[in-house]
Amino acid sequence: MSMTLSPNTQAILLLTAPLIAGRSVPSADLLTFSEYKRLARFLHENKRQPSDLLAPDADKLIAECRSVIVSDRLKRLLERGFLLSQAIERWNTRAIWVVTRADDNYPRRIKTHLKGDAPPVIYGCGDAAILETGGLAVVGSRLVDDTLVDYTEGIGRLAAAARCTIVSGGARGIDQAAMRGAIAAGGKVAGVLADSLERTALNREHRNLLIEGQLVLISPYDPSAGFNIGHAMQRNKLIYALADAALVVNSDYQKGGTWAGAVEQLEKLHLVPVYVHATEGSKGLEALRQKGALPWPNPSSPEAFVEALTVEHAPEKASHGQDRFSFTVNEEPGKHYEAQQDSPLREAPPLLKASGFHATPAEELFAKVKEILERMETPKTDAEVAEELGVSKSQVKEWLKRLVGEGVLQKLSKPVRYQSTAVEGPLFKQ
Repeated sequence: MSMTLSPNTQAILLLTAPLIAGRSVPSADLLTFSEYKRLARFLHENKRQPSDLLAPDADKLIAECRSVIVSDRLKRLLERGFLLSQAIERWNTRAIWVVTRADDNYPRRIKTHLKGDAPPVIYGCGDAAILETGGLAVVGSRLVDDTLVDYTEGIGRLAAAARCTIVSGGARGIDQAAMRGAIAAGGKVAGVLADSLERTALNREHRNLLIEGQLVLISPYDPSAGFNIGHAMQRNKLIYALADAALVVNSDYQKGGTWAGAVEQLEKLHLVPVYVHATEGSKGLEALRQKGALPWPNPSSPEAFVEALTVEHAPEKASHGQDRFSFTVNEEPGKHYEAQQDSPLREAPPLLKASGFHATPAEELFAKVKEILERMETPKTDAEVAEELGVSKSQVKEWLKRLVGEGVLQKLSKPVRYQSTAVEGPLFKQ
């Protein structure tokens, strides 16, 4: 895929991309996804396009956009031309390509399925044509036993025999097992990464697979960006959007990225049929069945595998309440705040304010807290974390427990401390 960027693509990158080229801290002024959507809608309604913001006479248009985005902020972002040139050079040397929604070669399945919610930018490495082949999305937990790993590798091998692509997220456990099985059998794999695309693409074991057209890796986040649990949650919809059907091999109950992605698909997006592995005693999988997921038929032949991917299934939309979240602020012990998805918080803890968090929905609070805590390379106690966040120790204990369960943090002993999880290794090694 060519790295010759159109003026529209350049403008979108300047507005939304951190353009990390030797820097670890992105600009705080970047347009969020929702902000860019509003700006794009404004430009479209006025018969303009992003590239018009780069024209010599763009000052008038930028001023007209002030009802959507503050003019000075737009100017600062659009003046990052040198940083963009550095990032492009870095991507070129690593064979990383980039497309935006303004490009004709933007992944068709993502744009068709997600429409206005499709990410403005997609970064990738490898044969982009694989992204249009559909196939089976395979998702599941990181922490699984060897029996389930072997089972999932078998699904990958069967997919390869059926000439069907495996789509997954590249995480340890189920994701990597499915991808590993397909790769070993000569199949094609599409990996949708939440972080570290550059590092993963440069891995020696992946390079040949990328060059030979067996593997494609994509991410809606900067190729040099590190792990962020909010990003991991958000990329789930891309995995489903690229596939013809999805299989949830295992899932925790009401927690974790696998659960959240499957529930979003079953209750809101309805992009593809969702199967669950038929296993006894899994509360999470049984709950997904109740929400409309189908039992995986365990096909034993390539023909049966293909048939499973072509099933027609339109689950009924399930009604569900809004997520609620509360926290205690140290300055006023015992005072709790409740937030719904569509209602703003009245106040945030001090460190969250300092990091750019103001009045946002509860899901953004989750993402911001996790973004802060996943940077803990130095082990810290719960008391130390509570002091830095400016919230109660009891609230921090709840956060830490959740983050350990989701694989964001690891819990150390003697004494009990917490730090970010280890860097992922190669995708296709156990």
